[in-house]
Amino acid sequence: MMLEIDGEHAGIKFSACHFIPKHEKCARLHGHSYVMRLKLEGDIGNDGMIMDFTLLKKELKKIADELDHRTILPGKSDNVVLTVGSESVDATCGNKKYTFPREDVVILEIPNITAEEMTKMMIRRIINEIDFSSNVRSVSIGLDEERGQTAWCTHEL
Repeated sequence: MMLEIDGEHAGIKFSACHFIPKHEKCARLHGHSYVMRLKLEGDIGNDGMIMDFTLLKKELKKIADELDHRTILPGKSDNVVLTVGSESVDATCGNKKYTFPREDVVILEIPNITAEEMTKMMIRRIINEIDFSSNVRSVSIGLDEERGQTAWCTHEL
């Protein structure tokens, strides 16, 4: 059986900007209105549920709130050099240099700010934060950059 949370209808979304080094179009600073999604596969437990929606939605919302209206930068990139100061973050990529207010930036410990890498980071976080019961077989996180364009990552428990 499958349980699904659609962030579009559940209000689990965020707006953020980023860039993808060496990409023809996406190397320019741009933004998205991201929508988070979650799918859980498992068996119905003794309580009649695979898992309580409330706990899952709370954790997803926490991630969305941390990224909302921020500039997201990669902390493990071979192409982006970050200089983090107390009041600003400089990001150098090739011949481009950006300076952002520190409070407007979230640095993710991933090599690139793509929907694919972000879902991998999000699923690791969900796995670490939530104690899944033995009836849950897998958890998948989806991230829409726009409707019809979603990256998914699945973790077998």
